[in-house]
Parts: sequence; structure tokens; C-alpha cells
Amino acid sequence: MTNVAKVINGKLIASELRAETAVKVENFKKEFSKVPTLAVVLVGEDPASQVYVSTKSKMAKEIGMDVEDHYLDVTVSEEKLLEVVNMLNNDQKVNGILVQLPLPSHIDSRLIIDAIDPIKDVDGFHAINVGRNSIGGDLLDKTFTPCTPLGCYLMLKNHISDMKGLHAVIIGRSNIVGKPMAQLLLEESCTVSIVHSKTKNIEEMTRQGDIVVAAVGRPLMVKKEWIKPGAVVIDVGINRVDNPNTGKNKLVGDVDYDGVAEVASAITPVPGGVGPMTIACLLKNTLDAALRQEKSK
Repeated sequence: MTNVAKVINGKLIASELRAETAVKVENFKKEFSKVPTLAVVLVGEDPASQVYVSTKSKMAKEIGMDVEDHYLDVTVSEEKLLEVVNMLNNDQKVNGILVQLPLPSHIDSRLIIDAIDPIKDVDGFHAINVGRNSIGGDLLDKTFTPCTPLGCYLMLKNHISDMKGLHAVIIGRSNIVGKPMAQLLLEESCTVSIVHSKTKNIEEMTRQGDIVVAAVGRPLMVKKEWIKPGAVVIDVGINRVDNPNTGKNKLVGDVDYDGVAEVASAITPVPGGVGPMTIACLLKNTLDAALRQEKSK
């Protein structure tokens, strides 16, 4: 009989996290007589970025937060963007700052990210937050973890009660997903391997994983032969490919879902897996930022 992997429902877990955050937002309003506020900065008119920003804003408002949208022309200077970030850093009303990536090529993304006050860096990309995540331990209560790996981690925690000693293989070494994902799983006492484009025998390495997190941006790259029977698979990829049946685009992950579902014990779908968790974690980070700022006064 063919195995059918359990579907890890990111939509459901994300809705539960948003509902929990909404209750905390109401408590925050009652205790401090103010509304947690997220400032979103979008440079240019990239269609995908516009969709992400509008979805984030909509969901933040749905749980009772305020959102400030700052739309800047694609030709904005680095100096002007730094001025906007500095203004938001100094605005007592703003609790979280999100500068939507990618930025135009004439702007140094690292310079902009590190200009954000670390206590308002709800994306978790500032060098100080990256360092605190790397050290782990008690510092995790004082930092912000990037939203996508945090979402993956919470889905894994929802499915696996004890990850100690499990071998986690992460495909991809980006600063946004791969590296922080490795830190989170090390904190859970997993044995962690990161494989990437220069890894020799990548299929053989991946097949050793009790947990596999795919985050490379290559559609359907991970086949069922790559997966150890019974492994838990988290697919971070969101790729648009042609659908020959309809003549339109469709979304697929980095994992060949149909094939891998035959051998994995659990798997996230695309869409409906990691995506909703990323936004839910952004809202959680924004509330945490607001609470930390009030407690530090």
C-alpha cells in the first residue's frame, strides 16, 4: 500500500497563531492605552512585493494593529530611504519596521537593514538580531527571529514533540531562511546539515535527514529518491511554473509534492504551508516588539 504523508496545514496553524496574537493585542491596548503599530516601507512597484505588503497590512489590521504604509518611488535615493528609516526609528508610535525586500540595485540592502533600530526590526535581519539568534539561549527572548524560519520551526514543533537528536537537513544557505533555520534547530538539539549548490552528493546527504527543510527557489527539485522514508518535509519554495493543462501559471514548491508524499511521514503543501506562517510570525514579532518597548521604558 502506498504511503500518504500527513499534510502539515500551515493555514490552520497560522490562523491559530493569529488568533492568539489578536487576544494579546487587545490585552496590550487595555494595559498601555495604545495600539501596536507596524510601519511597512515599499520601494518601487514590484508586483510580488505589492501583494506581500497588502496581505501583511490586511492581516495586521484584522487582528487590531495599526499599519503605516510608506510607498517610495523606485528611483528613491539611498540617503532618502535612510531618512525614512531614521524617522520611523524615532517615532514613538511605531513598534515594528519592515522594509520590503528586494530593494532596487542602486540601494545597499545591508546598509538599510542595519539602520533599523534592532528593537523594531520585526523581520529579524539586523546584524544584532542575527548575532543573538546565533548565540541562542536566553538571548532568544531579546531578539527577533526571521519570520519564515520561525514559521517553519513552529510547524515542526506542532508536529514533532521532541526533536532532540534528529538529523535535520536544510537545503539552502540564505541569510533569510537557511542559516537562521539551522540555528533554531541547533537550539532544539538537532544534528544539522546545510546543503547547497556546491554540495557534493546532495541527494545522498539530503536522504539522511529525519527533517528536511527545502529553501532554494528551484521548482520541484527535491524528488522522492532524496527523502528518507518517514522524514518530515518542510517546503519553503514558492515558484511560478506554466500549467500545460490551463495555459496559466501555477504555484509549486521546491519539493516534488506528489512523489515525496509517497515516502515522507508529513509534508507542507504549496500554497498553504509556509506562506501563511510567515505573515503570522511577522504579526507575533510586531506584538513582541511593542511589549519589549513598553517594558524597557
